[in-house]
Amino acid sequence: MSNLSSKPYQIGCALTPEKEQAFIIPSLLSHASQKGIVLTKVDPNKPLIQQGPFDCIIHKLYGSDWKQNLQDFTSQNPNVPIIDSQDSIEVLHNRISMHEAVSKLKIINTGVPKQVTVTELTDLENLKLTFPLVAKPLEADGSETSHKMHLIFDNHGLKKLTAPFVLQEFVNHDGVIFKVYVAGEYFRCVKRKSLPDISEEKMVKLKVSLSFSQVSNLVAAGDGGGEGCDFDKTEMPPESLVKELVKGLKEELRLNLFNFDVIRDVKSKENYLVVDINYFPGFEKMPDFESVITDFLWDVVHKSDEN
Repeated sequence: MSNLSSKPYQIGCALTPEKEQAFIIPSLLSHASQKGIVLTKVDPNKPLIQQGPFDCIIHKLYGSDWKQNLQDFTSQNPNVPIIDSQDSIEVLHNRISMHEAVSKLKIINTGVPKQVTVTELTDLENLKLTFPLVAKPLEADGSETSHKMHLIFDNHGLKKLTAPFVLQEFVNHDGVIFKVYVAGEYFRCVKRKSLPDISEEKMVKLKVSLSFSQVSNLVAAGDGGGEGCDFDKTEMPPESLVKELVKGLKEELRLNLFNFDVIRDVKSKENYLVVDINYFPGFEKMPDFESVITDFLWDVVHKSDEN
């Protein structure tokens, strides 16, 4: 269905150059134009009130200057939707508040892996966690540092880390992770190869720690997926459960554009754990992303029109 109004809807896109290149691609521009939607690059170094006019702004930029730029624009354009609010996005920049959002849902057969936050490298002997552990930086702001994760196999590995960080028990999950992409009322769930399962026999051989890049090399070498696991035949999570998670996280996080990673515990096939949530992820990796994003933007501008 085409937009029959005399002027197209202008969507201001405030993204990093790398994000622009990956997201604002010809196929999306073409699909959006069929519904009368135009995606326009925003110059973050200039006031938003001097650009546009915009019917909606989507963004993935941070910092006090950008936050002030958005506030100045909203004060003069209170009816223009901003996707999404900085306060809501910042919840995902800290792995504690991120996982608290999941824990608040109280959805049966879901949760997060057992975890603790370490602020100082003391009393590491009494963490009450079972090895192997996943060590993640406390901050999850998309920086290079925030992606530096390690698998820890013993106390010696813990002592090599720099606080603060979050420790999670590693849960064997057949080497398969489910990524759920959310854009407003739309979502897609896809499966990807993940870190291989770690048996007790492997634990004996593995010492100290491995970076995720080292573990990923095992996947690339064909070690991805659990022992005896056929990735292609791996069943997707129940759609009803995915829908419930999407609905709950949208309401709790107050976000429109995000994805979350889910694993299925091999010890209890009905138990699903959310291990990560990202704001405005790489939607271009999602099947049929052009129509999903276009339909989402169509909904946003038309809801704004109605209001």
